[in-house]
Amino acid sequence: MATPGLTSDCARCFGLCCVLLPFSAASGFGVDKPGGRACHHLADDDGCRIHATLREDGWPGCTVFECFGAGQQVSQVTYGGVSWREQGNLGEMAAVLSVMRQLHEMLAHLVEVARRCPDAVAAAVRADVEDLTGADPETLLLADVDDLHARVGGVLADASARVRRGWPAARDSSRADLAGRRLAGDHRGWTFRGALLLGADLREAALADADLLGADLRGADVRGCDLSNVLFLTQPQVNAANGDATTVLPAGLDRPGHWTG
Repeated sequence: MATPGLTSDCARCFGLCCVLLPFSAASGFGVDKPGGRACHHLADDDGCRIHATLREDGWPGCTVFECFGAGQQVSQVTYGGVSWREQGNLGEMAAVLSVMRQLHEMLAHLVEVARRCPDAVAAAVRADVEDLTGADPETLLLADVDDLHARVGGVLADASARVRRGWPAARDSSRADLAGRRLAGDHRGWTFRGALLLGADLREAALADADLLGADLRGADVRGCDLSNVLFLTQPQVNAANGDATTVLPAGLDRPGHWTG
């Protein structure tokens, strides 16, 4: 099976994130909403009535969220183009979307491994994940996602080590609390896996080959940073950070509309 699209295409989705997922005002979504209830801004054509002014209207959480293409995959492939409006299975669809989003995020990282440092084990794991993305709802819900996470995690760790071995003096700051810290300087090849970089000042830091898997970049200042060769950076992380025209992003990631300059 070919790799499915790994970035959101809202025109091919039935507004699933706006219906199936719960969200809260405290997390930047304007109001508290339970899962399975359509957002009051969702139009009949599954578009968002305030999409152009989400941040101005108090919905920054929507501008950070990214489904990695799971929405259109569930809408068009898993359920064959039949909208939630025509079915009475919102609970099932929500569970399927949760699984699919995890699969697509795994695939996004595995595609990066294939580009940066391919190997046979990574290719085999990627093929298994790709096959599962085309499965029916029952197969998806019965899948051992924890086992897949473990297998993919091992592949990503091995790939990271291969890429970063050119930086033997690099530090391991995995899961470190670096919130609000000034982190200028040379961090090439460092590991920031799962690190708390909330509000950290990374302006003009050297980050080539740094591993950012799961790092919390909410409010992190990445102005002037060349992020083109960092490892495992995702669109939600980029959306949550603060950059500008001098921030260089990896291929395939989009510059958020709220960034200055």
